[in-house]
Amino acid sequence: MNHFKTVLFSLLIMLGSCTNYEKELSVLQFNIWQEGTMVENGFDAIVDNIIHVNPDMVTFSEVRNYNDVDFIPRLIAALNEKGATYYGEISVSTGIISKYPIIEQTYVYPLKNDQGSILKATIEVGNRTVVLYSAHLDYRDYACYLPRGYSGATWKKLDEPITKPDSILKANRLSQRLPAVEMFIADAKKEIQKEHIVIIGGDFNEPSHLDWQENTKDLWDHNGAIVEWDCSKLLYENGFKDSYREYYPDAVNFPGFTFPSDNAGALATKLTWAPDADERERIDFVYFYPNPNITLKNATMVGPSSSIVRSQRVEEQSKDEFITLDDIWPTDHKAVLSTFLIK
Repeated sequence: MNHFKTVLFSLLIMLGSCTNYEKELSVLQFNIWQEGTMVENGFDAIVDNIIHVNPDMVTFSEVRNYNDVDFIPRLIAALNEKGATYYGEISVSTGIISKYPIIEQTYVYPLKNDQGSILKATIEVGNRTVVLYSAHLDYRDYACYLPRGYSGATWKKLDEPITKPDSILKANRLSQRLPAVEMFIADAKKEIQKEHIVIIGGDFNEPSHLDWQENTKDLWDHNGAIVEWDCSKLLYENGFKDSYREYYPDAVNFPGFTFPSDNAGALATKLTWAPDADERERIDFVYFYPNPNITLKNATMVGPSSSIVRSQRVEEQSKDEFITLDDIWPTDHKAVLSTFLIK
């Protein structure tokens, strides 16, 4: 009888271990700069970089389907030729591929007059449902240029910087970014109620309020401005977490700039929109909603460790970590890789 109890106890321990088993789930946010067409051999570079980083899921910005060729199927075929199996469906503006089959895909925020889009994919990972969103928000009225002395609407130089937060946010709200995020939150709440894991990756074309506080007001041509940027503030108010800033709370030493990235395959003048300013900004994000079945393990940058500052190529002196590849870099953004543990 004692032996039976011992065996039973051991089995229960094993079952408990299986129940708490954690597997990694990596999500790459990747703005691909017009499908890599701005750099020679850019499409092949997109493929090679995905093979190298080997993410479980990728959220894409700037999917265009040029020449009536659907980008996602073309990409999946190219990855398959190199031994990597991904799933995905036809999309535009934003895109998603996953190592796990996509159960359903739909748009949460419709693409209208190039004012941005948010794509949603429902994916089964083991016995967990992951709802992954891919966002590419309105690029216009890019108000973080105002403190730097440039218009965010015309991209022309201003007579002087605009640094009053109310004026900056008034200009920011001329874009369609906030309505898009509001629609995302409304949809995501339905998935959260079902206890699904919710993650969104995207090029938000707007900074984070976590990066424009007292400790950064005199850095990177902020010119004293402290700004509670709309989209990130609303996401935080609704419980979402910015994976990079959760992992690296110190915005001074770990700024995590994603734009404008250096790119050896492009002229520096083609990589800047504010040629006389330090326009470096973190606008590519992976957000997640806290869930007992998901834990953030790591976050890192992917791409060159150099950026463009005042039209010059400058090596970053921050403490940010980069997965830097010898291959061609296909874009003017750096990518962001967030790795989670899922029970």
